[in-house]
Amino acid sequence: MTHNERTFLKQNQSPTRTVAQAVVLTAIGVALAPYTSFPIGIAKINPTQHFVNLLAAVLLGPWWAIGIAFVIGVLRNAMGVGTLLAFPGGMIGAFLAGVLYRYRPRIKWAAIGEISGTGLIAPLLSAMLVAPWLMGKAIPLLALIPSFLGSTVAGTLLGIAALVFLQRADIVHLEH
Repeated sequence: MTHNERTFLKQNQSPTRTVAQAVVLTAIGVALAPYTSFPIGIAKINPTQHFVNLLAAVLLGPWWAIGIAFVIGVLRNAMGVGTLLAFPGGMIGAFLAGVLYRYRPRIKWAAIGEISGTGLIAPLLSAMLVAPWLMGKAIPLLALIPSFLGSTVAGTLLGIAALVFLQRADIVHLEH
């Protein structure tokens, strides 16, 4: 049994349960997006994405977290409450949160991965690649960093609170 299979609930987790959890996390991210997304400059930030990223990274692992972030990004764009910046903004932080949690199983390491991936690396990729090539716009890096950082810090803090609550309620069992 892998580390991530041990983190959620007491019993062994079936693949069906894992998929169900991924669907629920995706639904939370999509359902709350219209209410928590708001524009800051060219970016439409969404703290709910980072909340879901942290939960997915810790409970399911990096690959599930990336997949969930990707699906949420597609659906947010389809609903008109996201931009193409949602992809690097959501997926990079989700991946780093999951990888850091896998190798350093502490919520704080997942949070550091989410914040550094979304707040520092994603704006760089967005300003250098996504905006000019896919959106046809030049966006200054310094214009993206504050909005990406604000979004990820808010969502990550909510994610930490949710994980602590779930652990105290004896719903999840995370390693210390």
